Amino acid sequence: QVQLIESGGGLVQAGGSLRLSCAASGGAVSINVMTWYRQGSGKSRELVASINRGGTTTYADSVKGRFTISLDKSAKTNYLQMDSLKPEDTANYYCSLQTTFGVAYWGQGTQVTVSS
Repeated sequence: QVQLIESGGGLVQAGGSLRLSCAASGGAVSINVMTWYRQGSGKSRELVASINRGGTTTYADSVKGRFTISLDKSAKTNYLQMDSLKPEDTANYYCSLQTTFGVAYWGQGTQVTVSS
């Protein structure tokens, strides 16, 4: 059973940085795309950034130029480097993995809180 283990969330002041990690474990998995979503209090879930197996990235307009997603395929781990954080980035961040067979896995989420 594949599991996604997220880490790196926490409390940071505005302007600071955090690095989130999402590691796939528990079984063989062929990564097609890995995605970070976030959901703030009282808000709907939104896509933050994604990266496919070829390295192509996609970002929400609200994080372009501040967040960077990367993928270590051999380690089955992706990273979300978040710089110049703003209070509006406060949310629970979720990692998702879609395999080449179209199966989707989700992590439990990691909380990011940015104080003003």
